[in-house]
Amino acid sequence: MIEQELIGLFEETFPFWNKMSEADRGTFLRSSQYVRFEKGTNIHDGNECTGVILIKRGVLRLYLLSDEGKEITLYRLFPGDMCILSASCVLESITFDVFVDSEENSECVVLGGCAYEDVARRMPEAKIFALESALGRFSDVMWVMQQILFMSMDKRLAIFLLDEISKTGEDTVRLTHEQIAKYMGSAREVVSRMLKYFAGEGLVAASRGGIQLLDKRRLRELAL
Repeated sequence: MIEQELIGLFEETFPFWNKMSEADRGTFLRSSQYVRFEKGTNIHDGNECTGVILIKRGVLRLYLLSDEGKEITLYRLFPGDMCILSASCVLESITFDVFVDSEENSECVVLGGCAYEDVARRMPEAKIFALESALGRFSDVMWVMQQILFMSMDKRLAIFLLDEISKTGEDTVRLTHEQIAKYMGSAREVVSRMLKYFAGEGLVAASRGGIQLLDKRRLRELAL
């Protein structure tokens, strides 16, 4: 990615860009790289300061991983989104390990965490932006926890299916049962049983192409 494209991207992403000194802007530009991640690649394992990731194309998934290997998906990031939790050196108050995987072949710009941390030490606006960005994502995290702890599985699945088609504009969710279970923090067998029940009720129809939503009105009622 040429320098002018990076500058345009940073102007759109960082509200404090125009307040930065020429030296700090140069630090950001020199510390950034355009990276292609293959589907299934682990980008951040919670231990290192990978940096701030700006998604140009593809999908990234952020999740927690238990000692037993169980995953809980916190949220996914799409083109135009930014991942700040992968810059752990900037967010010292974040003490839990967040993992980031590439769910599709993805193209991203990665701004080195040390460079951002260096600028944030001298520029409160950069530090505040990082903290506000992380805080903004905690509403997504709390929504996930609320579903896991307090909602029935049929309601959770109805919400998930409706959310998916709202993102794609299609009537078919093109995910496997295993992927849905991973995103919902559940077991594949549980998801498969519930989808079989939904199919029996005429709410969905499963095929090799995915899960088609047949009765969105009743699914919305179930999701309420």
